[in-house]
Amino acid sequence: MSVVVFALVHFSGDPVLLMVSPDAPPDVVATMRQALGFDRPLYEQFARYLGNAAHGDLGMSLRMNRPVISLILERLPATLQLTLAALVIAVLVAIPAGIVSAVKRGTVVDRLAMAGAVAGQAVPIFWLALLLIALFGVRLRWLPVYGSGSLAHYVLPAVSLSTIIMGRLARLVRSCMLAVLGQDYVRTARAKGLGESRVLAVHALRNASIPIVTLLGLQFAQLLGGAVVTETIFAWPGIGRLVVEAIFNRDFPVVQGVVLVVSLIFVAVNVLVDLCYAVLDPRIRTEPA
Repeated sequence: MSVVVFALVHFSGDPVLLMVSPDAPPDVVATMRQALGFDRPLYEQFARYLGNAAHGDLGMSLRMNRPVISLILERLPATLQLTLAALVIAVLVAIPAGIVSAVKRGTVVDRLAMAGAVAGQAVPIFWLALLLIALFGVRLRWLPVYGSGSLAHYVLPAVSLSTIIMGRLARLVRSCMLAVLGQDYVRTARAKGLGESRVLAVHALRNASIPIVTLLGLQFAQLLGGAVVTETIFAWPGIGRLVVEAIFNRDFPVVQGVVLVVSLIFVAVNVLVDLCYAVLDPRIRTEPA
């Protein structure tokens, strides 16, 4: 990721030309390029960047003249809070919808739930966000449409962001539940007289949870990516909005730093998902047999 983003941002243009006046003399441009290190070969710039990053130094912002790591740490909590709020909404809606759809297979409830899941996957985030703003923010004036601060500020951006995975999660839960509801241990649990809710939650859902947890871990990065669009529309002070501003300003160190941090978060989340497998299914062991 570091190699790819380094190459893309450097091939997009010269940031020095955006930092000086259009009629600046060539010697002024050359002096600033030399001061910032952009006159060196790309491989040398990349090697220096990796060496500094290994020591926690992601460079200085070209526009704000602040350490990139401080900008990221300042904006990262807002993005993680929004992402977790969207994830909670998706889980609270999609998992019950998938369970009910599997239990009521072939009924009107099943068809409506799956139609809603398909619609949720098809609706673009930006269109849904603008629709929610127009309805609940402008017309009804129930919820704030920009910024952060109170719990009400989370509602519209979190709902918009949660639709990325809500439909996919509901369909996966339905498929996994259908696969386990016909198993012998489920029939045995029902034969013992256990309540239907306990059968579904303890015996069926837990055994179907590994693919669900895997999807949630993989979709976490997609939520972070979707936060770029959501944060821009709702003026949310997170790293998504930060990286958009950095791209327009060609603030290379900020773009590189955000991508690197998001990649590390994605790797860490997937490691935690792998560790959860042994908790969800005792038959899975992390050590070799």
